[in-house]
Amino acid sequence: MYPTNPGRVAASLYLVACLSGAFSFMYLNKTLIEPGNASATANNIRASEMLFRIGIVSELMSSIAFVFAVLALYRLLQGVNRTLASVMVILVLAAVPVVLLNVASKVAALTLVRGPDFLSAFDGPQLDALALLFLRIHGAGLVVAQIFWGLWLIPFGLLVMRSGSIPRIFGALLIANGLAYPVASLTWLLLPAYAGVVMRLAIIPELGELWIILWLLIKGAEVHAEVNL
Repeated sequence: MYPTNPGRVAASLYLVACLSGAFSFMYLNKTLIEPGNASATANNIRASEMLFRIGIVSELMSSIAFVFAVLALYRLLQGVNRTLASVMVILVLAAVPVVLLNVASKVAALTLVRGPDFLSAFDGPQLDALALLFLRIHGAGLVVAQIFWGLWLIPFGLLVMRSGSIPRIFGALLIANGLAYPVASLTWLLLPAYAGVVMRLAIIPELGELWIILWLLIKGAEVHAEVNL
């Protein structure tokens, strides 16, 4: 049956994590945040406050689903190599607190644009500027989390390549994806002038996750015995 296939269960959770994250990190950020324009950004959030709140919840949901997804992948792939499977889980769990704490920056930004009475010492433009600052801090936090989002894909890719039940090409794509994330993050941190170019190029290998999700959803997978290569 569909729900009991470990591969499909893992892929379903993985898909929920990715879609929730994409909605918050990509769609809402591009819709509501106008870089360099604090006033316009604050007005967008005030006009679409519920949408912004949904984005915050979606970000939390993404991290929670991500935890269950990697546990499902561990269940699927531990028989291939328990050490690699454990490293995969550890790297994901290291990223989750970063993302969850990072959500506080969005909550702070929302508080500032709403202008509660206890912030009356600040005028409107100051509050808007502080809100944009917190949103930029949130963006920087995602860059840090992205390093772990990449690193966990390397043991995942190695497990896929050794599984014997999933095409090896998907493992290679995951490893390429796993390298692209930290390279993009480190470029942003060390060579910000080149960050835009590198991040655009990194989009290509970053699609590696999509292919393994689709494969597992359609075909499913079960790995029982340890494979030593």
